[in-house]
Amino acid sequence: MRAPRAGACAVGGSPGGCHGDGVALRGRSAAAAMSSERGPALPFLPGCAFRDPTKTSFHRSQTLGYKNGFAFSRLPTVGIGGERLYVNQLSQAELDELSNTRPTLTYGQARQAPPSGFIPAHVAFDKKILKFDAYFQEDVPLSTEEHYRIRQVGIYYYLEDDSICVIEPVVKNSGIPQGKLIRRHRVPKNDRGEHYHWKDLNRGMDITMYGRTYHIVDCDPFTQAFLESQGIELNQPEKMVFDPYTEMRRMPLRMYITPSDFDQLKQFLTYDKQVLRFYAMWDDTNSMFGENRPYIIHYYLADDTVEVREVHKHNDGRDPFPVLIRRQRLPKTFVEKQKTFPSCVLEISDQEVLEWYTAKDFAVGKSTTLLGRNFFIYDCDEFTRNFYRDKFGITDFQPVDIKEKPPEEVPQVIPPYNGYGFLEDSLQNCFSLFPKPPRKDIIKMLENDHKVLRYQVALESPNPEDRKRRFILSYFLSNDMISIYEPPVRNSGIIGGKYLGKTRVAKPGSTTDNAIYYGPSDFTIGSTIEVFGHRFVITDADEYVLNYMESNAERFPAATLQSLRDHFRPRQVVEETAKSDVPALGTSQQELDELIVRVQEELKLHNYLNNSSIREALLRCDKDGSGVLDKAKFLSLCNSLSVPTNAVLVNKLIELCSCGEDKINYRDFLKAFPS
Repeated sequence: MRAPRAGACAVGGSPGGCHGDGVALRGRSAAAAMSSERGPALPFLPGCAFRDPTKTSFHRSQTLGYKNGFAFSRLPTVGIGGERLYVNQLSQAELDELSNTRPTLTYGQARQAPPSGFIPAHVAFDKKILKFDAYFQEDVPLSTEEHYRIRQVGIYYYLEDDSICVIEPVVKNSGIPQGKLIRRHRVPKNDRGEHYHWKDLNRGMDITMYGRTYHIVDCDPFTQAFLESQGIELNQPEKMVFDPYTEMRRMPLRMYITPSDFDQLKQFLTYDKQVLRFYAMWDDTNSMFGENRPYIIHYYLADDTVEVREVHKHNDGRDPFPVLIRRQRLPKTFVEKQKTFPSCVLEISDQEVLEWYTAKDFAVGKSTTLLGRNFFIYDCDEFTRNFYRDKFGITDFQPVDIKEKPPEEVPQVIPPYNGYGFLEDSLQNCFSLFPKPPRKDIIKMLENDHKVLRYQVALESPNPEDRKRRFILSYFLSNDMISIYEPPVRNSGIIGGKYLGKTRVAKPGSTTDNAIYYGPSDFTIGSTIEVFGHRFVITDADEYVLNYMESNAERFPAATLQSLRDHFRPRQVVEETAKSDVPALGTSQQELDELIVRVQEELKLHNYLNNSSIREALLRCDKDGSGVLDKAKFLSLCNSLSVPTNAVLVNKLIELCSCGEDKINYRDFLKAFPS
């Protein structure tokens, strides 16, 4: 340290040298002497700090900067007022960043795990309370019967706000105000402002709150699990200490033992109209057509007689005899008899019976033999429970469940589908002896009645004869059934008519457990449909199909609707052209070529056509080579070759190639069928 005299004078110097202007003067001289040094020469204590009077600038340097539009912090280059800084200390954030810096890997800086989500204490520990059993002892100086008193309490610690409350359970006729001894709040631990925490609580320890010492003996299972999860080792639980004076008051003052003077008259007067009722079951299953039969056993306390009554159920098929054994005393143990003693007697006397049945011989859960029948007692009434509890001290009256367990349900195994009839109709035969028809969607049938979607399909077959066959596929919206009809063709060698009756057709790959049927969404132009092993290709559709799908576009996929629109667009163009005021396509070569291009685009969908055979057939009919054929003969030849003459564009081409009403120039028509 430099300048010890100035420091000593400033702290403990003469009285005259440490007051008034002397301090200021000494402060200036000391500041002037220290201006050339790097640090203060005096300790930074009250009375030893000096301010430089020549310093007029106290601004701080800017530590916030911006780069590429982002704010960042930087270390100050100069101190307050522009003073020179000799050491630039790192901030706490920079120190933390340096401590967490990992070596740079080949693929970049190591990423830190995101911090866990913060959960406040009042949410994480809501309604979670630690409960400790404790007691405290207080002196009783003004009593000759007791010198101290033990009072049992419960200490409740609320985890959400670290508050504690102490509650003493109310003891009847104690004469002491009991209940909440300490209200819920944070209890101070010492004079330094600390409060009790759950880490300070454990079994077998003393805790002092407001001058009263409580001894903790045990805690509940939740408290034990919580403290053990936090790494606290709990002490062994202790037994609760009871108040000796309270226990003494519970004992009777005097106990007299007097000789018994009980007789039958007193028994009758004491227990008249008091009957013990037991519910029993007689197991008669060993005999033929036997069963478990319920009975009620009445034991009359007035004369120790027993009565057994039957419990009849509605329509049980038994005679309505209410009493099985009339009211009488029942023997339990007989006197040993000689073999010569007659075994057939009318009544049993007291000399023949060694022991009679009493109330001690009946208990819930035990079997009793009455006159050769074994009765199992499974329950009793409330009066019987109270009698056995007061008379014999028996407290176990748990009833026995005698209900027969229902037979195990045998899982129903549905046989495989045999292929006859509809799947839903055949399945009803497995559910009932008289099958009922499956439920139908009546609303759907009413809304879609007489609504049929018709498609033109071609049979996909390796046989050349089947490729020319055309079918009409009808889809009925009311019941989702499909029918296929083949229009008859003259001189084709194939009998037309109904090819498939109305039925629901399942998709390939569907099973009987999860059957998936064809719907309108599956019918797109050019798609293939498999019907019971036969494959059909959709080549055309009715305009009603397009109109229906456009009116219900939300029910069908966009791909199905778009395929129909692309298929009907050339027809719509021709129809709009025919209906407009602009004249139809003339005989100019340019207009004819445009129509031929459109026809070729439409005929691409009819991939079954053989252009070479069409060309050869027409050339063979033109024997003179004039290029003109009879129109009726030309149309019949086209029908035999499955040319779609009913199509709008093809029909328009035939009209343009016509030479009058009876002749047609087939060479222009053949331009639509290039070889």
